[in-house]
Amino acid sequence: MKVERLGLGDVMLLTPPRYGDNRGFFSETWNAARAAEAGITGTFIQDNHSMSATVGTIRGLHLQIAPSEQGKLVRVVRGAIWDVAVDIRHGSPTYGRHVAAELSAENWQQLWIPPGFLHGFCTLLPDTEVIYKVTGPYDRAAERGVIWNDPDLALPWPVPSSGPVLSEKDTVLPRLAECPVWFRVEG
Repeated sequence: MKVERLGLGDVMLLTPPRYGDNRGFFSETWNAARAAEAGITGTFIQDNHSMSATVGTIRGLHLQIAPSEQGKLVRVVRGAIWDVAVDIRHGSPTYGRHVAAELSAENWQQLWIPPGFLHGFCTLLPDTEVIYKVTGPYDRAAERGVIWNDPDLALPWPVPSSGPVLSEKDTVLPRLAECPVWFRVEG
């Protein structure tokens, strides 16, 4: 597995090998021992699968706080997304900064987003399917988010001129500056 550190905390881009022949391909998309070598040591307890029909669908920016914080390993099995992680760990030298990667069924890359980072994505192709493993259970009481177009974050979302497709929930989230401290880096 190829591992690329993206310079924002422990956010990493992982590319599992894919072996193809006349039947198609085979890929080991998750291996705990190899992930531990890269520094991913959380235990995944749940897999989530989303399908977004329309190009420009944004899901995010989301996270969960303690005691139900989640790390996420995100991959695309059909279509493509622009996937983003934003550091919101107070005291971090990269607080408020983001990294992004294009994940697609074609490039077979995965993004690891540890706890303490907002996560969101925008679909680049119709009928895009995203699968992500999480290290904590879904907990509505621990769910938090920041508005996708927060001017302080200035994320370069690749949305069509018609604008994004959003859930009602994602249209009323606060700006990061309006949020309390959810995560802190000590030292």
